[in-house]
Amino acid sequence: MASKKSLWGTILLLSFLAIVYAAGTGFFVQTPKAESPQAPSIGRATLERRAQRQDEAAREIGVSAQKQILFGDLHVHTTFSFDAFQMSLPMAGGEGAHPVADACDYARHCSALDFWSVNDHAITLGPRRWAETVDSIRECNAISASSAEPDMVTYLGWEWTQVGPTPDLHWGHKNVILRDLDDDSIPTRPISAGLPPGSPDVSDVAPSTFLMGLYALAMTAEGGDELVEYGAETANFRDCETGVPVRELPTDCRETAPTPKQLFEKLDDWGHAALVIPHGTAWGFYTPPGSSWDKQLDPEQHDPKWQRIIEVFSGHGNSEEYRPFMEVSIAPDGSRRCPEPNNNYLPSCWRAGEIIESRCLAEGSDQPTCDEKSAEARQFFLDADRNAGAWTVPGATIADWQDAGQCRDCFQPAFNLRPRNTAQYILALGRKGESNDENHFRFGIIASSDNHSARPGTGYKEVARSELTEARFANFLDTPLGSSPERAPVASSEPLPNEYNTAIFSTFETERAASFFLTGGLAAVHSEGRDRQAIWDALQRREVYGTSGPRILLWFDLLNGPGGKPLAMGGEVELDTGPIFQVRAVGSFEQQPGCPAESVSGLQPDRLAHLCRNECYNPGDERRPISRIEVVRIRPQHNANEAIEPLIEDPWQVFSCTGHPEGCRVAFTDPEFTRSKRDAVYYVRAIEAPSLAIGADPLGCAEAGDGICNAPSPCSALPDNEDCLAETEERAWSSPIFVSQRQP
Repeated sequence: MASKKSLWGTILLLSFLAIVYAAGTGFFVQTPKAESPQAPSIGRATLERRAQRQDEAAREIGVSAQKQILFGDLHVHTTFSFDAFQMSLPMAGGEGAHPVADACDYARHCSALDFWSVNDHAITLGPRRWAETVDSIRECNAISASSAEPDMVTYLGWEWTQVGPTPDLHWGHKNVILRDLDDDSIPTRPISAGLPPGSPDVSDVAPSTFLMGLYALAMTAEGGDELVEYGAETANFRDCETGVPVRELPTDCRETAPTPKQLFEKLDDWGHAALVIPHGTAWGFYTPPGSSWDKQLDPEQHDPKWQRIIEVFSGHGNSEEYRPFMEVSIAPDGSRRCPEPNNNYLPSCWRAGEIIESRCLAEGSDQPTCDEKSAEARQFFLDADRNAGAWTVPGATIADWQDAGQCRDCFQPAFNLRPRNTAQYILALGRKGESNDENHFRFGIIASSDNHSARPGTGYKEVARSELTEARFANFLDTPLGSSPERAPVASSEPLPNEYNTAIFSTFETERAASFFLTGGLAAVHSEGRDRQAIWDALQRREVYGTSGPRILLWFDLLNGPGGKPLAMGGEVELDTGPIFQVRAVGSFEQQPGCPAESVSGLQPDRLAHLCRNECYNPGDERRPISRIEVVRIRPQHNANEAIEPLIEDPWQVFSCTGHPEGCRVAFTDPEFTRSKRDAVYYVRAIEAPSLAIGADPLGCAEAGDGICNAPSPCSALPDNEDCLAETEERAWSSPIFVSQRQP
């Protein structure tokens, strides 16, 4: 009898272990799919009505025989991306999977875009996910009734996601967009940057399959089983062998290129039509303090054949404006020092010292002792790589940090702005007289959303903060990637332990950063037509601009180009006389509540509510007024020792507008150009009248007249159903016109 019980006990134990093991491999979970789009194309009458209204506005402002202005989003993630997947889980307050098909239907009927691209992180796009992405994108394009005049063009792409722990190892994030969709024009696999430098092999740190199985069974209701399945599939990806031609690699490996140079080389090897678009360049959530784009001013790390456009604004904020503040001072020997507050800026390292000093004095310690602890705190903050400095101050709250690390006078800035990675700084870099020709950056300017719930073009309305922005990112603190033990607010800082150097989100300022998420921007192109090639040609010639979300119409031209012909934004020219420019801008349509009839009929009621939140792009007849036009002039460096700040004139000129609904038109010249003996870069901003926007005042600081952020009320502390609206000035940024001195 005892032996029978023992046998049954062994069988039950083995069965239980088998179930746990199977759960740890994701056996019991249905693998998420890219799925197929469900919504029909937009009708020809709707497209013609849009074109007619734009043509009327253009003619009223003095533009004739114009190209079409089309609006799109070239930065969109689905839940094939690891961060988007994590945010979709119940444990993170997510609303479930958002596959590629959702993005297609959303772009067509919720945000009413003309074009968009999918850009999931390449590091988690294994063979199955990539193949399904390709199929779903093809299906999305096939819905259009006409290839010559499609209602919407969808591009295939991915994100090359590189994060270095220190400035010298950091290259940043870049989206790769492919022009074509046929098999012969698509790489077998996307190209990843691989794991961050210094990261351990996944197999060295991953929990055992049995432990993951226990977690999956215990956390099924919170999405733990789905997380385990996603992790198990991703963990099976293996990096491709290095030094092998791309077409000779096996189909099931992960192709990696740790630097821009290697990425460009692999794109050269594939030979397909593609664009590489840097983005989030100044976003301090992942960009190490002290980082600079100087090191990318190198013919090996920048190739203008691939890199022609930069994204300056997204749902992660604005990376346009340069400011002269320093978040850290790095000596030639690599040692780091915390700068004192200045230039209307409070360095986070300095605030770390203030927090510890305040705690120390509150405990009754003398000033010299507290000064020493404060200095130690500043240094520990700086010595923590991977943007983990905030971890070194135990128990610090959002209120403790005040507005440390933030640009106080920028338009909707990226969190912890890194000034030497902003678009203005990048455009000001230059090296005259060197042997190579690639001694400057000449980028067109766009904006996009960087949305992580398969919702391209979310900036059309300022609604549904928790669904249409990444505000739920704060919920990472309650997930395995973000959780960390609570610590008491003691009067001493702590150095970052070595084991935290491999953490993903647990050491970041996740909660504070979540206040800075916006609905995102749009890319606009001046295109000869609606088809794939016409839009691509506009991107290639940089005849593009970006908006902070609204569909502002913008034209920026050089009037005295070669042969007396005008030159559009994005163009390059040599002149021996002063350039003459013209700007014309028309405000976006005020939005009506709800969705237009075509979206209501195109999507099922539950899908309209789930994807669009019953709020679509729904323009009325009234346009927002343009309040002013701002002109920025940048004169690129002649050598690396030339100070950047005097070269960036922002604004160089400002023109007030009447506020009439037909828009604003101004002309200007630069009489200093010829006698300056310097090349110049000019671009403009068209500013709309103030309106309310999500996250426009992210920290909600109440100031007492001393410049200190007192009693912050951050967006991340609000309930999910509150939109954290504040007044802002929406805008459009033109691409620059690059004017060089004509050589004799």
